Amino acid sequence: MAQALVNMISNPVNSTVPIAAEVFKKAGTYDEKKLFGVTTLDLVRAKTFYAEKAKIKVGDVNVPVVGGHAGITILPLFSQATPKANLAEGDIKVLTKRTQDGGTEVVEAKTGKAIFADACLKGLNGVPEVVECSFVQSTVTELPFFASKVRLRKNGVEEVLGLSSLAEYEKNGLESLKPELKASIDKGINFANQS
Repeated sequence: MAQALVNMISNPVNSTVPIAAEVFKKAGTYDEKKLFGVTTLDLVRAKTFYAEKAKIKVGDVNVPVVGGHAGITILPLFSQATPKANLAEGDIKVLTKRTQDGGTEVVEAKTGKAIFADACLKGLNGVPEVVECSFVQSTVTELPFFASKVRLRKNGVEEVLGLSSLAEYEKNGLESLKPELKASIDKGINFANQS
């Protein structure tokens, strides 16, 4: 019997995805390959800000965004952005902060949801090489959930992709986000396990 893909968009995603996982576990229906925290809005913001700064069309831009889906836990990997624009480190830091604080700058919020839902449908239909960033159960870091690139196929997550090489400021950002992200994940798990 096929199970539905569950796309969590309710904030705080860093806690609601672990809550959902625990609820599904208690019901005996948890499938880590079918539970997603939708973080596409972070990607839309990062792409938009990068394109503006690099003076290129946003439709041509791809920027992976990893970590979580709130404040400092959002880590855009501008060093892996395509097409490559040689932006100064100071500009990258400003764009990173702007992406993390993007709640005040809503950039086509509904578009992010539609993009991820469309990617899931493509994966379910067997389209090869559908890769999007999502907050999922993961072994990319020591945290039980983490947003990174995932390859989608007929059964949901086919593969959680690693981080590739990170610039020094991204490595620092990754270490900085872990305590806050861990606290949010733990908060969700603890909430779900209260009697």
